[in-house]
Amino acid sequence: MSLDARPKSVGRSVKRVEDPRLLTGQGAYTDDLRPARMVHVAILRSDHAHGAIRAVDTTGANAMPGVLGVYTAADFEGEIEPIRAPSKMRDYKMTTTPLLAVDRVRYVGEPVAAVVAESRYLAEDALRGIEVDIDPLPAALDPEAAAEPDAPVLHAEFDSNVILAREFGREDVDAALAVAATTVAGRFRFRRKSPLAIENRCCVAEYNGGRRELTLHSSTQVPGILRDCLSDLTGLPGNAIRVIAADVGGGFGGKASLYTEEILVCLMARKLGRPVKFTSDRLEDLSSTSQAFDEIVDATLGFDAEGRIVGLSADVIGDVGAYSIYPWTAALEPVQVVSFLPGPYDVPAYRGRVRGVATPKVPMGPYRGVGRPAAVFAMERLIDMGARKLGLDPAELRRRNLVKEFPYRAASGLIWDQSAFVESLETVEKVVADEGLRDYQATARAEGRHVGIGYASYAELTGIGSKIPAAPGMPVTTGIESATVRIDPSGAVTAIFGVASHGQGLETTLAQVVSDALGCRLEDIRVVQGDTAGRAYGTGTYASRSTVLAGGAGTLAGEAVKERLLKVAAEMLEAAPEDLDVHDSRVTIRGTDRQLSFRDVARKAYLEFGRLPKDLQGELEETRLYDPSVGTTSSASHVCLVEVDAETCGVKVLRYVVAEDCGVVINPMIVDGQVHGGVAQGIGAALLEEVVYDADGQLLTGSLVDYVVPSASEIPHMDVLHLESPSPTTLGGYRGMGEGGTIGAPAAVANAVSDALAPLGIEITEVPITPERLFRLIHQKT
Repeated sequence: MSLDARPKSVGRSVKRVEDPRLLTGQGAYTDDLRPARMVHVAILRSDHAHGAIRAVDTTGANAMPGVLGVYTAADFEGEIEPIRAPSKMRDYKMTTTPLLAVDRVRYVGEPVAAVVAESRYLAEDALRGIEVDIDPLPAALDPEAAAEPDAPVLHAEFDSNVILAREFGREDVDAALAVAATTVAGRFRFRRKSPLAIENRCCVAEYNGGRRELTLHSSTQVPGILRDCLSDLTGLPGNAIRVIAADVGGGFGGKASLYTEEILVCLMARKLGRPVKFTSDRLEDLSSTSQAFDEIVDATLGFDAEGRIVGLSADVIGDVGAYSIYPWTAALEPVQVVSFLPGPYDVPAYRGRVRGVATPKVPMGPYRGVGRPAAVFAMERLIDMGARKLGLDPAELRRRNLVKEFPYRAASGLIWDQSAFVESLETVEKVVADEGLRDYQATARAEGRHVGIGYASYAELTGIGSKIPAAPGMPVTTGIESATVRIDPSGAVTAIFGVASHGQGLETTLAQVVSDALGCRLEDIRVVQGDTAGRAYGTGTYASRSTVLAGGAGTLAGEAVKERLLKVAAEMLEAAPEDLDVHDSRVTIRGTDRQLSFRDVARKAYLEFGRLPKDLQGELEETRLYDPSVGTTSSASHVCLVEVDAETCGVKVLRYVVAEDCGVVINPMIVDGQVHGGVAQGIGAALLEEVVYDADGQLLTGSLVDYVVPSASEIPHMDVLHLESPSPTTLGGYRGMGEGGTIGAPAAVANAVSDALAPLGIEITEVPITPERLFRLIHQKT
């Protein structure tokens, strides 16, 4: 077999190596930990949206059996630095997040006091022994009302609830729209959403006083960020802090931030000298884990006589909640809306203004897609509205305006490298044509049924390096990742990464990358991730970065170890390194049957160290860093077929197709799974999921009875078609793809529902498209 004909690991649908333990109940989750002498924390949370704390009486709780301590903010005064998420962005106001509320509470669910007890049951019981006197204060729940100059201010140190403002622009958009042949405009609302992982947030802290060592186990996506932040806040050196994220049952961005509970358990473990655990229940998770996607977008799009875009103008208000979350800042979500609003289209003139407004709600944080689902929803709705007004097929209007020459600088300043914008649209168009979906729609309409077809095209920047922060001016670089690849004396390979998997299959995909770079068998590799021990730097898993950054670092480290391996093997085989080949964990002389196993070479390198020439002495281990600098572009087009029940106002998704370009596909099966999961979450955002507060700031969706997520019956069979154009800017040609399904699906479903109801003159401008909202829209028109 020729060298080129040998099967590679990258590109194959290898079964996930982590699944045997996860599917047989042998996963190691944070809540499974039971260290000796462990105690438990329960949190007393505010039941007021905004109020002044007059007194906190812990006498009753302290007297209850099994209670080891009851803590308020005063008990930690001077022990940690303030929790702040700074930004270099102009017009940004930095809030301070209290460990426990000090003088005010600013949302229902904010931690006020904490009880440590021998069991969680006793700790929960003791919460009822704490008396808190709070004077309610006025608050503006609606972000537009909160942005008004006379609105009650949530943070007294500021003169306004507008804590950030940003504007992007190119050319004179007012002039462009004034001469446009056709304009469409809309006011679009993307309602608030919860990440809602299967595993609630959990953390366990252990402190060794003799060695001054702190170990935090957490269901987090960002162990590296937590380690560095804990060092800054507590004054402990980084080498005294270890953060471990073992198996994590989903994150979706909700576990990519620093939470006060993680700091609390660390401080309590240091005070008590015992391991301390906090596990949130579902109500706590819904009322305290960061939320997202709460934007109002007022936008106008103009076209010339041929249907080409001439200008886009948008004003966005983002409801960022009560505090600016670390490290992402309150700017993360709303600024990305205006950054990505032009999408994959050639928009010559653009103005996007955004304001982030503080309201008494759970802080806004990252969520799968970050800003782009709202941006794509608004832009794709405008495109469909324009197509209807121009009398064009919606796919044709997209084709006329998609970027076709690369690299392309978008109107907001983003750079799109070569990506399959047009090809993905043409691929889903072909499905519509081949399956006769328009004919099916026509037949259904003749029968009086409301059936519609919706498209959505988008582009996203993935695998961003150190030059481009996820949020402007944030305190943590989102670039660079490290990998260490090691062959031990048994010939086994260990690959250590700073990223942290929370369900994406990284143990498999990264092993496939290292396998090809090093030339070893996949079964000989063990991937270690999610543990800061031994990692100088590595932030974690978010922003569709893991494959691009960790894959690049793993490739470099694997190739470096291979080079060392070949030199030692060449000495043993009395051959030149360039005459050797490495495959299947063996080194062979090309054209002969002479070969050595990895074990043979490794034993020589380690056990006969002194017999090797000086220049060959050393471990078979290398560490490499990788920084793609500016990242790369991922893109896709979605199309779906829906039916609206005129009587129940329910929406059923009948067909769904995604054509995506995530560069070189490492594992098609895992990519399919990621897209399926993303689309499922996007359908949830489009039709079902909404965090609702009443006029007093009380959370009305604090259980899974009220916060409705899609089940298997709401998710259709879907096809994922891979276009696979290698990225020209990343090592290996990889692009990120974990967020794309969630980005495209809300817009595609909304466009399909609008298409279904077009005979009634209905345009969808708000998601989720609940039966109640549809009922009101339909009955306004009939």
